[in-house]
Amino acid sequence: MLLVVDEAQWLDIPTLDVLGFIARRVGAEPLGILLALREAHTAPLGAPDIRELHLKPLEPAAADALLDARNPGLEPGVRRRVVEMSAGNPLALMELPVTLGADGTPSEFVASPALHLTARLERAFASRLVDLPSDTRHALLITAADDGAALTEVLAAASILTGTEISARSLEPAIAAGLVCADEFRIGFTHPLVRSAVLCSATLADRLAAHGALARTLHGQPDRQAWHRASAIGRPDEAVARQLDQVALRARGRGAAAVAMTALERATALSEVPSGRVARLLGAAELGLELGQTDRASSLLQQAEPLRLGVLERARLLLLREGLEADVAVSTPRLHLLITTAERAAEAGDPELALRLLRTAAQRCWWSDPGRELRERVVAAAERLPVPELHPDLVYTLAAATPVERAATVLERLERLERQGGYDFLAAATLGTAATMANAYDHATGFLRHAAAGLRSQGRLGLLAQTLVSLAFSTIHTVDWKIGLPAVAEAMRLAEENAQPRWLTGARIAKAQFAALHGDLDTALSVIGEAERQGLSEAHPSHLAFIQITRGLIGLAAGNQAEAFDCVWRVFDPADPAYHPFLQTVAIAELAEAATGDDQRAMARLALQQVDASAGSSEAQLIRIDLGFAHALLADDEDAEERFRSAFDLDMSHAPFARARLMLAYGAWLRRRRRVMEARTPLRIARESFKALGVEPWCERARQELRSAGEGSTRQSRTDWDLLTPQELQIAQLAAEGLSNKEIGQQLYLSPRTIGAHLYRIFPKLGITSRGQLRDKLTAN
Repeated sequence: MLLVVDEAQWLDIPTLDVLGFIARRVGAEPLGILLALREAHTAPLGAPDIRELHLKPLEPAAADALLDARNPGLEPGVRRRVVEMSAGNPLALMELPVTLGADGTPSEFVASPALHLTARLERAFASRLVDLPSDTRHALLITAADDGAALTEVLAAASILTGTEISARSLEPAIAAGLVCADEFRIGFTHPLVRSAVLCSATLADRLAAHGALARTLHGQPDRQAWHRASAIGRPDEAVARQLDQVALRARGRGAAAVAMTALERATALSEVPSGRVARLLGAAELGLELGQTDRASSLLQQAEPLRLGVLERARLLLLREGLEADVAVSTPRLHLLITTAERAAEAGDPELALRLLRTAAQRCWWSDPGRELRERVVAAAERLPVPELHPDLVYTLAAATPVERAATVLERLERLERQGGYDFLAAATLGTAATMANAYDHATGFLRHAAAGLRSQGRLGLLAQTLVSLAFSTIHTVDWKIGLPAVAEAMRLAEENAQPRWLTGARIAKAQFAALHGDLDTALSVIGEAERQGLSEAHPSHLAFIQITRGLIGLAAGNQAEAFDCVWRVFDPADPAYHPFLQTVAIAELAEAATGDDQRAMARLALQQVDASAGSSEAQLIRIDLGFAHALLADDEDAEERFRSAFDLDMSHAPFARARLMLAYGAWLRRRRRVMEARTPLRIARESFKALGVEPWCERARQELRSAGEGSTRQSRTDWDLLTPQELQIAQLAAEGLSNKEIGQQLYLSPRTIGAHLYRIFPKLGITSRGQLRDKLTAN
């Protein structure tokens, strides 16, 4: 199938968004998309890899052949004139002969060298309208103004426009002239330039009247009626603006954010009430941020700034500015402004808006620590607001601004919310991200999976990308490939499509960590290099810290402890741009494992003391596990065994990788103390755990330790899921849950045919022949 879109430069942005979305996904389909647009126009499809073909004029031989086929009886003089005027343009070769006299003399406007060929063609079509009956011209004007193509609708509106009954018979002259084609149901122009010619040849008053007639015709179609009413008004009209507000509300409810944004922009132009204009500008800008159209959103905010704004409007404007300037480094004055503006918004009666401002301030605190005093001020302001203590934004604010100091409170509230349930997917996205900020990854996954499903169902792809990145980081700690790898792949694709560089960097970091755990070091180094190049341009300490932690993990996977230590140490060095106190609780385990020499162990012990002082009393299970692991590895010989036993007493049921690493470290410690028989048991447990998790570098290290302890060990074979790409794994999991190809495609924004093609490749990889065998095959690994 070939989808051809002519005159694509006239398409609206939502339609172009859909076409771009499809164009990026046709690789596996027997489907092609061809968009034609005039020179000097661009179609913003958001797909830079789409190939372009610049069409050249027809060669003389081809032009002659076309003329022979369409106008074989032209006189030689007329023919020469047509060839000269058309300049090899096929449409001109077909249409210009109609406008020429028998002697080849064109009307002045057709021959004018001052007009571009397209304009001359447009006027050539317009010249054929002059001799049409009045009723026909009115029907054509309605057809040109209409956004549909229903014949009954066009005739009804034309009758309203003229005040007389217009029947299908009135269209016959236009059909005979080759301007339109029609059947008993639909009517359309033979070429988009005919529509343009009809509209350009009509007066402004006639065009407004045509839209007005259509608006009066479209009973029971409130959205289309509102658009035509808006097009029929040549002045501000608050009633029409309010109709467009409702159009935007309905569009947003069905996930059509681009349509909602366009409706609000048009409503802004029609606003009579200043407060309504401000609200619409801010609403449209908010949608622009959600869609990743930052330039458009910025322009809308610039229009709002000089208007008379109340306290709440100024607060909302600041919140949107923060969204636009998310990559700007945090500063004390900026945080003070967010806090004071939130306090004013609360005093003005909008605690929800105040909390959103404080949530933004808290997020900036997590990205780059401004100091405990300022972070505590953010939390204190949030806790004074009259909102429930389980409000997702409040939990997020506590987790982001005080991830260590208020960790116990955050965990307790997350657990209560898990027990109560009933939260929607937007709340789940907020709570899941809050859990990751507080290092409560064992609580994050459930929230984030619920959020991702809801966001997919509404097509909110920008927020979905962010949620999938958080989900990927959560699954890294449990080494859950079956959830994590598909989340990474989908997050990368969506973040790139939606122009979200921050989340694309985050997805690349997660991909590099998974690759390092799997032992694919070439991929890990390549991907983390891409993330680092993007991360340096953003200069966010949180990203730089994650990058160094990932490089440390890669170093450990490669057996290069010295390089791993140097990378991870940067997270603990206050003079380094990658310094990040909140991520030190995550990095301390890698730092301890990488510390082999005496100097490195001394540095790591000092870092451990600092982390103990700030987070030693944390209730977050993963923080306690990481600290227990670090204490065991860095302990002196006389204290090491007790430290290992204390670490083993911790609940590691949700941290199998951490438990296996601890077993490996303990077995190695026993072997180095010549307690070889005792060492074999923890080393065997470590080997089998790493094997089950698919963590090849650490599994190989456990084998080496076992061989050194006098016990042989064979290399593991690849697991079934390891044979699948991340997308194939995601499709296989959904199919194993019983979803049909159509249902899977709806979730992943792929066609049923694409899903079928993937399953066709998946079955032989897994050695199965039917969908019914998928569940057993995947759960067996």
